[in-house]
Amino acid sequence: MRGTTRKMKAQRDRGPGVEPRPVPEAIETLKAMAEPRKFDQTVELALHLGIDPKQADQALRGSMSLPKGTGKTKRVIAFCEGEIAEQAKQAGAIEAGGDELIAKIEGGWLEFDVAIAHPQIMRKVGKLGRTLGTRGLMPSPKNGTVTPEVVEAVRKNASGSEVFYRNDDGGNLHVVVGKLSFSADDLRENIEAFVAHVRRIKPPAAKGQYIKRACIAATMSPSVTLALSA
Repeated sequence: MRGTTRKMKAQRDRGPGVEPRPVPEAIETLKAMAEPRKFDQTVELALHLGIDPKQADQALRGSMSLPKGTGKTKRVIAFCEGEIAEQAKQAGAIEAGGDELIAKIEGGWLEFDVAIAHPQIMRKVGKLGRTLGTRGLMPSPKNGTVTPEVVEAVRKNASGSEVFYRNDDGGNLHVVVGKLSFSADDLRENIEAFVAHVRRIKPPAAKGQYIKRACIAATMSPSVTLALSA
């Protein structure tokens, strides 16, 4: 996703996407600029925020469910037991369980994208810290993957509607907001929903202009600058 930041910088002084445009117009511009490809390009939103990333009380990290999804399904597993495990499988988890699932991962199985865990089983899951942590797969309360609402978390992630975000060292947030094949209305709804979410979680310690710059870009396209309402 850091490539989006480079696109933003490259387009700052040239190109059709430099002039800030309202979200609907920006989406039209992006679709017009994107050349036909053999794959459905991913659309990303990049926000440059007026936060100090070095201050813990200004760091942004979490997840949210986009109203129109991301266009990509995910392989989800759930660390839970009993009836909840069965419900998690029905909700879309490819694997769900306790000791047996942990043992399977200890044996080298890592064919999944997201791991959800019930708080009561995290003591056991902790032994997988070295294996999952280095791959960004360790369940965490900060991004909503450690939760008593395991079934709902599985459903959101398996459907591809849940997105995770975390600011980088430059105070930027990057998030997938859909596919280029999405209708303009669906992309607009996702973009506006994420921007509204970011505004709601503005750190009290952040001073001055909060959202300094916003851009959207497809996988193989230049970025387009957004003119966001105050």
